[in-house]
Amino acid sequence: MKSFPTLRNRVRTSACLSLVLAGVFHGAFAAAADWPSWRGPSQTGVSCETGLPSSKDEVLWRAPFGARSTPAIHNGRLFMINLAGQGVMEQERVMALDLATGKPVWEHRFSVFHTDIPNSRVGWANVAVDPETGNVYAHGVQGLFFCYGRDGKILWSRSLTEEYGRISGYGGRIHTPMIDEDRVVIGFLNSSFGNQAKGGHRYLAMDKRTGETRWWSEPGGQPTDTTYAVPVVAVIDGQRLLISGNADGNIYAIKSRTGEKVWGFRFCKSGINASVVVDGDRVYVSHGEENYDTTTMGRVVCINGRGSGDITQTNELWRHDGIEASYASPLIHNGRLYVMNNFGVLHCLDAADGRKIWEHIVGRVGKGSPVWADGKIYATVVNGVFTILEDAGKEARVLDTMSFGSGSEGSIELFGSPAVADGRVVFFTTTEAVCLGRKDAQPSESKAPAMPAEAPADPSAKPAHLQVHPAEVLIKPGQEVRFRAVAFDAKGLELGPVEPQWSCEPPGGEVDSQGNYRAPAKGGIATVNARLGDLTASARVRFVPELPIAEDFESYAQGQGPAWWIGVSKAKHTTEVVQGSKALKKLADDRGPMFNRSTVFITPPLAPGYTIEADVMGVKQGRKRGDVGLINDRYRLEMFGRAKRMRIVSWVPGPRFETRLENFTWDPDRWYRVKFHVDVRDGKATVRAKAWPRGEAEPSAWMLEGVDPQPNLEGSAGLYAYSDAPLYYDNIRIYREEGKK
Repeated sequence: MKSFPTLRNRVRTSACLSLVLAGVFHGAFAAAADWPSWRGPSQTGVSCETGLPSSKDEVLWRAPFGARSTPAIHNGRLFMINLAGQGVMEQERVMALDLATGKPVWEHRFSVFHTDIPNSRVGWANVAVDPETGNVYAHGVQGLFFCYGRDGKILWSRSLTEEYGRISGYGGRIHTPMIDEDRVVIGFLNSSFGNQAKGGHRYLAMDKRTGETRWWSEPGGQPTDTTYAVPVVAVIDGQRLLISGNADGNIYAIKSRTGEKVWGFRFCKSGINASVVVDGDRVYVSHGEENYDTTTMGRVVCINGRGSGDITQTNELWRHDGIEASYASPLIHNGRLYVMNNFGVLHCLDAADGRKIWEHIVGRVGKGSPVWADGKIYATVVNGVFTILEDAGKEARVLDTMSFGSGSEGSIELFGSPAVADGRVVFFTTTEAVCLGRKDAQPSESKAPAMPAEAPADPSAKPAHLQVHPAEVLIKPGQEVRFRAVAFDAKGLELGPVEPQWSCEPPGGEVDSQGNYRAPAKGGIATVNARLGDLTASARVRFVPELPIAEDFESYAQGQGPAWWIGVSKAKHTTEVVQGSKALKKLADDRGPMFNRSTVFITPPLAPGYTIEADVMGVKQGRKRGDVGLINDRYRLEMFGRAKRMRIVSWVPGPRFETRLENFTWDPDRWYRVKFHVDVRDGKATVRAKAWPRGEAEPSAWMLEGVDPQPNLEGSAGLYAYSDAPLYYDNIRIYREEGKK
């Protein structure tokens, strides 16, 4: 298809050589010898190293650790995330390898749960390294988020699914962490509590050293799907921005230090997976889906990154329709934009106007993003091919190709991108890590340029934005927490701490004039507000009681429910009177699995050994009956409405662990009492469940028991539902045996 320039600017730059622009750069240069994030030190897919391999024969080592992602390399170590173990012992794993030898240095394995992502897609997100501290950040498919020290010690962690209601989907598309200054940012779809009960695509910024929440940002609208575009940091027009594709199909720029939305650009009818690449004030991005304004599939676009508000009609510099590039992110170097499409064809476009210069067939399926280094382009395609190319001007010239056939488990595939560091090029297949390099190569002393300078903050400037730290906390009833307020100027530069007026929306506890907050005695949520003149900011507070917990819903008005439970929303739940008492109702929805399925987390992750009980009831609508269940220690108890089965399962797609009872029936329109207990001893989890008609004596024996040799070591208590027809819960109790009366 043709390209369509709408504004023209013929400036060409090189990521490594444009030091004539040194006047716009500031501070130290990023070390070119490291590859700390998946698109390299300049976020463009470019390495400034020289003396790199040109042949497949220049293999330094191969290690039997496959992955779907891209390595991160820092200070002589390679960091990765992948699948480990087999069968019931399968887990996700973060590893460090010695870059010189490929030998393992350390590894951390952790279980997979609360996701529909199958084992073949574990380890989708790339790890990232903070060049300042050397800390390593990883996001697992189950929602565990880790900050490791260089030697593998866990410095802090979060369970994004259980704490924030993260939604993973089933395709494996989860986000890669990115680090900017003192913050680590992660994006995900979630539905949690309060103003985040409604599902949305949100970005969470945390203090990279402690995990304290700094800000939440939701720049877009209704998500269409899970995505994995990684935000790119850029300084444009004096503002430090994060720019990324969104699950609503648009591109957004937000202020990096505050999360404030700066501009939006309408792009596609589906969520965006390709990350943007930025060159100066130009933003390049692609997609391979349906365009919102034509019937053509796929588009590459160049956006002027200056401006504010909706810039769709004003800031498009050019477009090139018909290139379906959904997954791989563009590479920019020396005025040329390289785009790998979904079908393994590498397109070379003029970055100034979008004109196609050449295209080259690398393989059949393109997912990995190309990398430029030492005059060569390194590219992977899914169908087992790694190619070294040279841009010969009007065409691509193949220097060498490395093909991978089949292994013991089928075709060997390449999903990730190469990484370049210390004279080496490293990439993953699904079965191994491969390192190419010249044996006598030495790390290059070349440097990648830093970002354009920002003008320093004026301490006397009028504050334009107010922020409360921490932005969200999870505490116990009666617990105290100290909030702080920080002011920023109009460009998003920090002005420092301020002393605002504090308030708390009732009935959410008390806050004094110094920002000291005390939670009330019962479970709930609150908003702590700060006011500085005309500026306001708030923090989200959730306070969860210690065990035992009991809930009969009688204290809630019709249509309301426990606000402090993660995942309870008006779109899916209500409280109503059923057979003379109030109960929580899971609504039936004809819009499909996303709306019928519900996972509710009542507590934060707890040590195992507790019991959850509840009354449950399902109704029958025509041939439809829902599935109802309870959650304990990251295991799920399910009672199937139509399949005549009860089971306990962890990591459903395999399933990794499952024990089931066949020919189990429970009648519609009748309450049943359900009891679910998990105990971990001697490195094994014993899971037990029983169900009986409410009002009858509890059976002495468990109906369902199983032993998991790879136990979950903590987990939230909660509720599960798949509601083809309505389902009900009542008289929920969560307790440890010593607390049962």
